[in-house]
Amino acid sequence: MRWRLAGVSAGLTLAILVLFGVIVGNLAAQRIRDDFNHEMKGAVATLASQVQIVDTITNTLIVREPDLGDFVSPNDASVRIYDSQGRELDSSPNAAELGPPVPGIRDIGEMQVVTVALRSRQTGRIAGFVQYGRDEQHVDSTVGRLWLLIAAGVLGATLLASLAGVAIARRAMRPIASLTATARTIADTGDPSSHMPQPRVEDEVGELARTLERMLRSLDAARAEREAALKRQREFVADASHELRTPLTSILANLELLQASLDEPAREDERAMVDSALRSSSRMSRLVGDLLLLARADAGRIGARTRCDLAEVAGNAAAEVAPTIGERELRIENERPLPVDGNPDELHRMVLNLLDNAARHTPPGSRIELRLRAEGTSAVVEVADDGPGVPAELREQIFERFVRSDGPADTAIGGGSGLGLAIVSAVARSHGGSAEAGESDLGGALFRVRLPLRTSKSERGINPALDPL
Repeated sequence: MRWRLAGVSAGLTLAILVLFGVIVGNLAAQRIRDDFNHEMKGAVATLASQVQIVDTITNTLIVREPDLGDFVSPNDASVRIYDSQGRELDSSPNAAELGPPVPGIRDIGEMQVVTVALRSRQTGRIAGFVQYGRDEQHVDSTVGRLWLLIAAGVLGATLLASLAGVAIARRAMRPIASLTATARTIADTGDPSSHMPQPRVEDEVGELARTLERMLRSLDAARAEREAALKRQREFVADASHELRTPLTSILANLELLQASLDEPAREDERAMVDSALRSSSRMSRLVGDLLLLARADAGRIGARTRCDLAEVAGNAAAEVAPTIGERELRIENERPLPVDGNPDELHRMVLNLLDNAARHTPPGSRIELRLRAEGTSAVVEVADDGPGVPAELREQIFERFVRSDGPADTAIGGGSGLGLAIVSAVARSHGGSAEAGESDLGGALFRVRLPLRTSKSERGINPALDPL
């Protein structure tokens, strides 16, 4: 914008100055030529007044004239004097060829020649002619220098106008540049609580700044209202999920008691109905537990953290899932204890979901490996298998909620809720870690979770004698 304004300013200045220069140059050049012509006419008139021609009865011409050399020397001119028959009577030293004596003004080569007739005082007849000529080259040179000066002035003025236009445009665009920088910062940070620069003058830019400021305040208020609504929604889901666990636990307990009381063969139909209700209630209980965990993570309700061994937690989860994996082979690679600060129940659920996901999406006879190791300051949990794997286009969104990847290798009875890997990601993030999916060295899927290792007391700069842990 600054350069466009400067360019427009320079273009308009150049156009105006060119037009003005053409007009002034033509007028000045015409004035120079008019002065030259006037000077020529005056010089020949002066010379003619000083030349005396006497016409006698014997037709003898007697010419009395000034010294022609002294007359023409100041202007490097040429003078020739003729009688009425066109015969040359006299000329200045080194006079140039001025052509035939024809009264008037003519151009002979590069010279301008003025010819006047001389009349006899006795008879009034034309008795001779006087020619006065001067080279026009110095006039053309003067006019050329004039045009050169005008062109230099136009270009210099245009350059100065361009510099002034750039400076003025930069000064005029400075408030807009400040508004642009602030808007870019807000776009990068996504924080509409920032304020636009306050305008110093009451103009269009100031009105724009105030309009943008009002827009930001409206957006900030809308965002605050939306975040408050989302927070209330998350808290409601968390509280509702927590409250649902109690009646579900009671329902499960009563169904289990009812199931135990229906051992008679005659009551097999009733027992089948109770078994179905018990399975549905168990599935509902797991779903409510998943929702509770995710809702607490969304609401920022961090569970109690304590020092625990991630390797031990993962081993317990593997022991729990081992009876449910059927004909699949489960291998555990555990190098050493992995101390972390975390919630044991949530970490147990994270590893359990990874193993359950691997068992669900691999055919019988597959191999599942649970690998635990330390890498630098991170504890790494990997679950790899030799099943069909995860499609590359699904790896970015597989940790989102309610994303399912059903295929021919799925062997679990009933479809999943689509929350298992979302819980893995939520638990990893809440513990300061991350979760990712890829391809394993076994040819199937690989899920990797990284969590920060618990640093020793000496590494944290704590006096072991003062640390109760």
